[in-house]
Amino acid sequence: MLQLTQFEYDTATAIHRGRRERQEDSLATSFPAGTGLGFLVLADGMGGHASGDIASKIVVTEVFSELMMQANEPEHMEAQIGEVLREAAYGANECVGQYPSIRPESAGMGATLLAPVVFQDRLYWISVGDSPLFLYRDGQLRKLNADHSLAPHFDGMVSRGEMDKGQAENHPDRNCLTSVLIGADIPHIDCRSQPLQLKESDILVAASDGLTHLSEAEIAETLNRVDGQKSAEILSALLEELQALGDPEQDNIALCVLRIARNGHGTKKETPLSALVGSVERPVRKSNGNRAGVYAASFEGAEARRKMVQGGQGR
Repeated sequence: MLQLTQFEYDTATAIHRGRRERQEDSLATSFPAGTGLGFLVLADGMGGHASGDIASKIVVTEVFSELMMQANEPEHMEAQIGEVLREAAYGANECVGQYPSIRPESAGMGATLLAPVVFQDRLYWISVGDSPLFLYRDGQLRKLNADHSLAPHFDGMVSRGEMDKGQAENHPDRNCLTSVLIGADIPHIDCRSQPLQLKESDILVAASDGLTHLSEAEIAETLNRVDGQKSAEILSALLEELQALGDPEQDNIALCVLRIARNGHGTKKETPLSALVGSVERPVRKSNGNRAGVYAASFEGAEARRKMVQGGQGR
């Protein structure tokens, strides 16, 4: 076990459908008290009726379960954190790719991945796609992970004078992803295998891209207004700002706020595993094809139960 740390983690999570018909985000967290170790896994599904919701659940379940198993030996886990995170992503990607062989109607599904891991006051992460990870420190907001979409490409064109800023911000392809977990080769992976040192009062915000309906300036302004409050109040403030926009195109939002406090100077708040993955048991690791089959049966059972509940309510 890790030695008890002088830091503790105050976390809060939320997931909301926004204005979309389907919820395609999934999220799970683990920040047990007194261990000096915690992590979260977030995925934003893509594919709509091609099962983006299933893809995000598979990614979160696979990566979260792998990190939970590795956390039994935290010192070894941190020493090999880059390899651990990459292997977890590769396994999830392979499982997503196997699923359409059992359910062909799901072909084309995929998901982003964002998984920050904290060992005491040291932060690591892996991300694929455009789900952002922010650090708020001393009144300044900083985006930590890479954006695997066309947005940085268009912004670079603006900085070089090759495109108008307004055209870049409103380009129809701006949010097209350049890397995602779909079962094929992963073109880009942002894996932080060297620690980023955290400080007391740092705030980490991990989210799906639904949060980016707010500009970074608006996110920073909101965090500045509630700086010093508990993570639950910070999270509520961000959600209220999103709701105030009244955007008819508001995307799904999965959000986790993590506040770093010195031991005894903050309140540890453990957030339970998201209900979105709670109904999916992780299969025994034999082959990805076998696990994909178990997922298919599990999702079918969950859908049947949902329809039974809806049918009962309709009587």
